[in-house]
Amino acid sequence: MRIDERIEQHYSELGPQEQKAADTLLDRLGDLAVYNAAELAQLSGVSKATMSRLFRRLGFADFNEVKEHTRGLRSSGVPLAKQEADGGIPLHLATEEQSLNRLFETLDDDRLRKVTQQLAEARNVLLIGFRNSFPVALHLRQQLLQCRPSVNLAPQPGQSVGEELAGLDANDVVVLLGFRRRPDGFHQVLKAATTTGASTILIADPSARWLAADASLWIECPVEGSAAFDSYASAMSLMSALANGVLAAKGRSGRDRVLEITGMFDSLEEIERR
Repeated sequence: MRIDERIEQHYSELGPQEQKAADTLLDRLGDLAVYNAAELAQLSGVSKATMSRLFRRLGFADFNEVKEHTRGLRSSGVPLAKQEADGGIPLHLATEEQSLNRLFETLDDDRLRKVTQQLAEARNVLLIGFRNSFPVALHLRQQLLQCRPSVNLAPQPGQSVGEELAGLDANDVVVLLGFRRRPDGFHQVLKAATTTGASTILIADPSARWLAADASLWIECPVEGSAAFDSYASAMSLMSALANGVLAAKGRSGRDRVLEITGMFDSLEEIERR
């Protein structure tokens, strides 16, 4: 059980001092790494012995085990709010730059060209993204459709994935975006996509490394943010790089499609001209 679930389960059984300590823990789950047990007790207005007793009531041996637990929650994508100053814009910018550097350290031009060539030459491209991965997949579809046809997205609202996978074969490519806090069935979807014979490209954060062996190609894309919520700056940058690569790989046909779509926008008056 998560620490917040443990506190909720035992809260009514705690004494007033332990409840004060529990409230401080809940308020500072994202900051625990910067404190020791004595400092946390002082912030709570309780004794160190009370704080240690609370840890044991919650099933932890000591404060170090509590910190390891919350680090594990954060690495899995649980948003933990911070009470202390988070470094503001400078830290946010530094974290974004670090994520971009980590992404492109593992994705050189040759590897990117291999991926975009597959996306350009495939008969059909199926993009699969659940939860937070869905808007990233949706954006990639919108970009790829500018330069090639037959780009589908799953799951559609209210729909499942099975019917989208049926009929795919070695002429097709499935791109699975699996950023952390994936649904339980994600691995099964990846394996099902692989059994169709289609090439599978897995794009995800480091928590999906254990899934990489089941994909034809794996791109690791960090999403660690400087505060509670994940950042998808590197993911969206990667989508731009992929779409630009596909447009280049399509050559004349890609450029012609861009012009055709632009003409459609004009005739339908769908895009602002100012």
